[in-house]
Amino acid sequence: MDKFTINEVLREAAQRGAPFAEIYFEEKNNFGLVLEDGKIEKVSQGYEAGAGIRVIDDNGRTTYAYTNDLSLEALLKAVRVATLGLNGLKDSVSLENPEVTSGNVQIKPGEVAAEEKLNLLKIADEEIRRLGPEIRQVQASYGELEAKVIIANTEGTYVEMNKTRVRFAVQAVAEKDGVIQTGYDAIGTTKGFETFKEQQVDVAARAAGERALKMLVAEPAPSGEMPVVMAGEAGGTMIHEASGHGLEADIVQKRMSVYAGKKGQKVASPLITVVDDGTIPGKYGTVPYDDEGNKTKKNVLIDRGILTGYMYDRLTAKKDNVEPTGNGRRESYQHKPIPRMTNTYIAPGEDDPEKIIREVKEGLLVKKMGGGQVDTNTGDFVFEVSEGYLIEDGQVTVPVRGATLTGNGPEVLNNVLAVGKDLGWSIGTCGKDGQGVPVSDAQPTLLIGNLVVGGTGRIRRK
Repeated sequence: MDKFTINEVLREAAQRGAPFAEIYFEEKNNFGLVLEDGKIEKVSQGYEAGAGIRVIDDNGRTTYAYTNDLSLEALLKAVRVATLGLNGLKDSVSLENPEVTSGNVQIKPGEVAAEEKLNLLKIADEEIRRLGPEIRQVQASYGELEAKVIIANTEGTYVEMNKTRVRFAVQAVAEKDGVIQTGYDAIGTTKGFETFKEQQVDVAARAAGERALKMLVAEPAPSGEMPVVMAGEAGGTMIHEASGHGLEADIVQKRMSVYAGKKGQKVASPLITVVDDGTIPGKYGTVPYDDEGNKTKKNVLIDRGILTGYMYDRLTAKKDNVEPTGNGRRESYQHKPIPRMTNTYIAPGEDDPEKIIREVKEGLLVKKMGGGQVDTNTGDFVFEVSEGYLIEDGQVTVPVRGATLTGNGPEVLNNVLAVGKDLGWSIGTCGKDGQGVPVSDAQPTLLIGNLVVGGTGRIRRK
C-alpha cells in the first residue's frame, strides 16, 4: 500500500467528520508443518493481505471496518461505513516523520527450504523415541510468520514495520501399565531461522519426553496447604494469568479487575516487581511498535510490591489522561486493538534457587505449569501442575502427578518469601476477546509460603 492511497483514505475520513481515524494495513505469509509419529500430518501455507479502518468519535465510541480488497475504491467504501453518522468537514492530514523498522532477522524463514524445517521435526521425533519403549506418540510442529504492517492515522502517525516469528513445539505421550502421561516443550522467537542454531530442538524434545516418562512413575500429589517453590523453568504462566490480565487497563476500567483503584497501594510482597516489556530482543512478544503505532517500552507495573501502573492502548489511556504504554495489540487487520501483554515477567531477586529449596522442610516443587482458570474480578485461580516434585527436609525427592494449585493472585504475591536470581521464560498465544496474540512470560524461582495444593496423596512422614 502506497502513501498516496493512505493519504486519500485518511483525508476521506477527516472530511467526513472523523475526530480520529486510523488505517492498519497488513500483508503476511505463513507456513506450518506438523509431524506425528514420524509422518507428515499437516502442511499449511498461506498469504493474506487486508486493511482495517478505525474511527473514534469525540465520545470515545469506536467504529471498525475492514476489507481484503485493497483498491482505493474499496478502502474509501470502508471509510464511509466507519464514518456513518458523522458530520462536518475537518482538516485533512499530513503524514510526517515516518518510522520504518525492518527488524533484526539474520535468516529469513521464507528463504529456508521446507526439507530443512521438516528435518527439525524429525530430529525431535527421533530424540524422544530414543528415551524408551514407553513413548507411544510424538507430535512435533513448526510454524513461521513474515508480515509487513503499515499503521497511519489522522494525527500524522506513520509506522511501517516487518514482523517475523518462528515457533517449534513438541509433545510426547508415554504409557505404562495403563497409565498415560504427556510432556510438552516449545521454542519461539521474533528472530529468523537462526533461532534453531541458538536453541536446539533436540534439547526441547528430550525435555518433553523425559517429563512424560517421569510423570509415569510419579506418586499421587499431596493435598493440603503447604509451601510451594515455583521453579524458574516453570515459566511465567502464574504471573501472566493470575496478575497480568488484571493489569490491562480495559479490564481495570470496567471494574473487572482486583487491581482496580489500587494504584499506589501495596499489592504484593516488597520482593516482587512485575514488568511488561515489548522491547526485549528476540522474545516471542516483542514488537518495535504496538498495533496503534506507539513505541513499545519497558513498563513497570508493580514496583517492589507497590502497584505503579497499568497496560494501556490509545482509548484506555485517554480515559485515564495518561500516555499509551505501547500495549495496543490486535490479532490481524480484521480486529481492533485492545490492551494486551507483550513479554511479562517477575524481575529476578537475589536468592540462590538451590538455597530456596533447601529452606523448605516439606512442600511442593513446581517445575512446569499446565492450564488453568482465573477470575480477574477476584484474582482467584486454579492451575494444573504438569511436572512437580516433593520437597522433603530441603531435598527434592519423588515426582508427583495430578497436582493443582488454588489461590488468589494478590494474596500469593503478598506471600512470596524468597525470589531467585534466575529467570525462566515460556511462550504462548494469549486469548482475549476472541483475539490471539503471541506473548512470552517469565519468573524467577519463587518460594510461596503457603498455597492450597490439590491431589489424592499426602506428604510422606519419615
